[in-house]
Amino acid sequence: MKTIYPVLFLILLLTFSCTGGKRTQANENTIDSLVINSERITNSLGEMLSPDAKEELSAWKEYNDVDEFVIAYYNISVTEALNNADELEGLVKLMKDSIRIESLKKYDVIARFNVLHNETLRLADMATITSISDEEVIKEVTQILELYSAVNSKINTIYRAIELQNLLEVDTETPIELEGEKLNEMKREIRGLKKQ
Repeated sequence: MKTIYPVLFLILLLTFSCTGGKRTQANENTIDSLVINSERITNSLGEMLSPDAKEELSAWKEYNDVDEFVIAYYNISVTEALNNADELEGLVKLMKDSIRIESLKKYDVIARFNVLHNETLRLADMATITSISDEEVIKEVTQILELYSAVNSKINTIYRAIELQNLLEVDTETPIELEGEKLNEMKREIRGLKKQ
């Protein structure tokens, strides 16, 4: 009787250990059948703000929110891009509607903000379409990033122009009126140069 217990124990142990391997193998097949789309949208960083422009825009919360959110779109999956499209569109709309800086309240800057907002609206609409292809989403995300880079480029250009304006001793915004005598003197010099 004493020898039967160890033998029965060994038989039970071998039986359970052999059937456990089959369960593990079945689970491995199930796990392998899950396919995750690992295709990511990767873009190189576009134009960022210059230090002068960044300093001027530091108090504009809506722009900084969009800037932080857009950075994620430089390396994002198609699914994540579509899931975050509504939030991106909302942030861009807030930014577009809250331009607080006087130097940016120009038609050419506002037009760029409007185009960027329209493209984010398009991406948000793509999220609701079930038959949209990955290529279309990739193209739209790339276009949004290019437009965001164009907005930054325009802002940088504005602040570079302001910086150059400040470096000049003469105010180029208001025309200079020359005195009559100086004007006549300059005309004589020009005529003298033409005769030579």
